[in-house]
Amino acid sequence: MMQIDVLSLFPDMFTGVFQSSILKKAADNDLASFHVTDYRDFSLDKHHRVDDYPYGGGAGMVLTAQPLFDAVDHVTAQAKAKPRVILMTPQGERFDHQKAVELSKEEHLIFICGHYEGYDERIREHLVTDELSIGDYVLTGGELPAMVMIDSVVRLLPGVLGNEASPIADSFSNGLLEHPQYTRPADFRGMKVPEVLLSGHHKNIEAWRHKESLRRTFERRPDLLENYPLSEQEKQWINDWQQAKKNG
Repeated sequence: MMQIDVLSLFPDMFTGVFQSSILKKAADNDLASFHVTDYRDFSLDKHHRVDDYPYGGGAGMVLTAQPLFDAVDHVTAQAKAKPRVILMTPQGERFDHQKAVELSKEEHLIFICGHYEGYDERIREHLVTDELSIGDYVLTGGELPAMVMIDSVVRLLPGVLGNEASPIADSFSNGLLEHPQYTRPADFRGMKVPEVLLSGHHKNIEAWRHKESLRRTFERRPDLLENYPLSEQEKQWINDWQQAKKNG
């Protein structure tokens, strides 16, 4: 079972997330456990403050080291495995599918959610193992990014999705975006499902799906193809699409 701890000043934000959908299923089936800790409870300040003015001056407040260090000590006191301690920060490494796969192999993850101008640098240098971001923008706090990452990681755990093939076919899992999907009816308001998907010929279906996956990636995320090992056939398809694009 994967153990996931979240350190947040707003633990109630996670109630609905952890008690719904795939994450609830993972917990109910003992595939993952979730616990949220309010690190304000560990403040030694008489007013329970967890932030202070930055040395040297400047705008905003900075999260102090003591409450977070003590909170991490608390949630790891009985830990059997060394945890990955992940700091939510726009300065961090961009989170992606490969990072989700990497984290899904860990036994214990701790997510630290900030809510002020920044962190005391000693938190970065001596407490965390990873600094991660979900994009080049700033949010009010780290709670929403933590939810995104946790969902992305937990759905990769064996048994969580039920269908073991589901995460394999996801966008980014093989370097390409996922192919188009259709379901019944085969003809809806004159919009028809491609004939190949109705043929029952599995080899042709897989070939069609791969080509459409490549086409979608070329059209929407060509940057993903920069390091993708293209076959000669795939190069020809891309050349044909480029010519068609030029010709309007």
